Amino acid sequence: MIKKLNNGDLDLNVLEIKDVIDIKLLQTFQDNFATGMNIASVTVDKDGTPVTNPSSYTSFCIDFTHSTKVGDDRCAASHKKAGEEAARTRRPYIFTCHAGLIDFAAPILVGDHLIGTILGGQILTSDPEEAKYRKTANEIGVNEEGYVEALKKVYMTKEENVTAAAEVLYIVANALSKTGYEQLRLRSMSQNLSDNFSQISATMEELSASSINVTNNQHNLSEEIINVKKISVEINTILDSIKSIADETKMLGLNAAIEAARAGEAGRGFGVVATEIRTLSKDSKETAIKIAELTNKIQQSVDKTIETSHATLETTEQQSAAIEEVTSNLMEVTTLADQLNAMANHK
Repeated sequence: MIKKLNNGDLDLNVLEIKDVIDIKLLQTFQDNFATGMNIASVTVDKDGTPVTNPSSYTSFCIDFTHSTKVGDDRCAASHKKAGEEAARTRRPYIFTCHAGLIDFAAPILVGDHLIGTILGGQILTSDPEEAKYRKTANEIGVNEEGYVEALKKVYMTKEENVTAAAEVLYIVANALSKTGYEQLRLRSMSQNLSDNFSQISATMEELSASSINVTNNQHNLSEEIINVKKISVEINTILDSIKSIADETKMLGLNAAIEAARAGEAGRGFGVVATEIRTLSKDSKETAIKIAELTNKIQQSVDKTIETSHATLETTEQQSAAIEEVTSNLMEVTTLADQLNAMANHK
């Protein structure tokens, strides 16, 4: 099971052979090697469980030694000890098995981590002593004569050939594991890269949409500010009309007061009304002047606001354009990351 650490690296402690080596490819290589070299072999994981089928196993081993529980248990113990020694030295380990044949264990490593072992051998490098094998046959409970006859069919070669065979298996298996591990790392990193760029791209698209909204809102705000200025100008126009009307009202009140004075006692009440009209026109004019002063200040403030709004709008438009450009570039990079991820996962 492939597992990642907090820093994103792969956890080598749980890495298995099947994670880094194509088992079918390993089986084909193992079968061809065993046939060509007359050397039996099988690949096991770090727990000793076979991950390939046995290649070119001898009748001596498969039909006799492994045919009883005692013999099978002795083989398992022998292989375990050899595997532990190979794991300790990180090199192929050649040994004589419990039944008297020459075997070897070649560790499969990723860095300093053992992920499996290739077990091979079932051969001889010198003429066997029959008495020793007859004794073993009795101990494990197999037919003595059949055991000796099977022993005679065991392939015999030189010791240096065994060493060379073990070294070849070690080199090829570890080259496969190293290549497979680097491809696994590449797939993992490319997947992370693709995921990260996809997330960044999605974020930038959201930001781009938001920036467009900001720009649109700024346009609307600028238009509303201009509308406010237009309204203040219209208010000033109306105020000018009010001041004119106040001036005319004041003149009418003055004329009315003169006529009331001429009328004497009969025009006294009308004179009071004329005075109130003049006062009202005066107050109306003063109020209109004050409102005009305020609207002038509003216009000045609006002018500054419009100036700031235009500057802000220009900035937001630049930001929006920059975000769109970055988003476009990110889309290109995301596409490249996806292509890299597809290439890394291609088998």
